[in-house]
Amino acid sequence: MQIEDLQQAPALALSVVIPVYNEEENVPLLLAELHGALDPTGLSYELVCVDDGSRDGSYAALLEASRGDPSLVLVRFRRNFGQTAALQAGLDAARGAKVVLMDADLQNDPADIPRMLALLDEGYDLVAGWRANRQDAFLNRKLPSMIANRIISVTTGVKLHDYGCTLKAMTREVAKELRLYGEMHRFIPAIAGWVGVSVKELAVNHRARRFGVSKYGIGRTVRVVLDLITVRFMQSYLVRPMQVFGLAGLVSGFLGFVLCLALVVEKLLYHQNLAARPLLLLGVLLIVVGVQLLSLGLVADVLSRTYHESQNKRAYHVRQLVRGAGRRGGAAAEADG
Repeated sequence: MQIEDLQQAPALALSVVIPVYNEEENVPLLLAELHGALDPTGLSYELVCVDDGSRDGSYAALLEASRGDPSLVLVRFRRNFGQTAALQAGLDAARGAKVVLMDADLQNDPADIPRMLALLDEGYDLVAGWRANRQDAFLNRKLPSMIANRIISVTTGVKLHDYGCTLKAMTREVAKELRLYGEMHRFIPAIAGWVGVSVKELAVNHRARRFGVSKYGIGRTVRVVLDLITVRFMQSYLVRPMQVFGLAGLVSGFLGFVLCLALVVEKLLYHQNLAARPLLLLGVLLIVVGVQLLSLGLVADVLSRTYHESQNKRAYHVRQLVRGAGRRGGAAAEADG
């Protein structure tokens, strides 16, 4: 039997991806803790730090550390593009067979990484951190997060206690499949679950922030909700958009047709005056909206086909391909003899 590797062979055993934004005081301490946690494992690793347009001395601190640390890989943005873009840049640069994502604010504990890697060795594709004892304010951080986690779990079907925890470990296959936009970094387990990977949640240590201030407030909630709609659509209808727009169009058009038909019957049989009937306007509006939704479904279907075919994308994801050695031609040769 021959097993074909569907991914390029990794150069290292582990990549740790860290988005950095105005964390000058935390960077040296974080790097020291990471080396202290990872060196005893004996794994070859790299620390991919993505400076997300920091306005303090974060990049200078990283550059200084890189002079004596060959494991450091630095990516510097021209301006602040956000945490999701920073994580995607780190994933693109990662060369490890396993990839860990974590924050640079010291609230994630590097000592949890070996435990997460052990779960990957057991066969899980993605391990998501769960801040079971979260060290944040309740009203403006923990309560909105609890509500959001519940909504995301119900909407996506991937049930987790903590979607907001950046600390995650995954295989290279999962990492290279991810394409993150907007605020979608918090939906990584849902996006990964969409392609059929196995997800495991692990309770991790969460520490209070020592230096600096949080860069994310309650104002991000609206953006998260909008991205959740996008994720849900991509999860269920990306390859068949006509089923969502077309169904809505058919329902709208049918209701409009029934209303107009009822009004026609009233006019013909009971000689009712329809000029001042709001139902007439509603019926016509529903028919027009139905036609528009059906047209939108057709356009979306064409765009979906163009998206997949122009980039040679498939509507499926293969974990592994196993081939036999091939049938020999001996039987045919004997028959010919």
